Amino acid sequence: MVDPMDLLQEALKLTPEARAALAGSLLASLDGREDADAEGAWASEIERRIREVDQGAVKMVPWDEARRTIRG
Repeated sequence: MVDPMDLLQEALKLTPEARAALAGSLLASLDGREDADAEGAWASEIERRIREVDQGAVKMVPWDEARRTIRG
């Protein structure tokens, strides 16, 4: 059996992008089965939001401003 702490130490040597991909895969493995309806609904929602941005129907907020608002 592989020691999880050894795996963690090796994973921390990866690039940030590789660590993010690994983390995403690990989290997805905890979900069990994939909900096809949810995936389709999210895809539709993302497409709708992109359309709104492209059409200028929504006001974009810079990340720094959004972060200040979130933090209060």
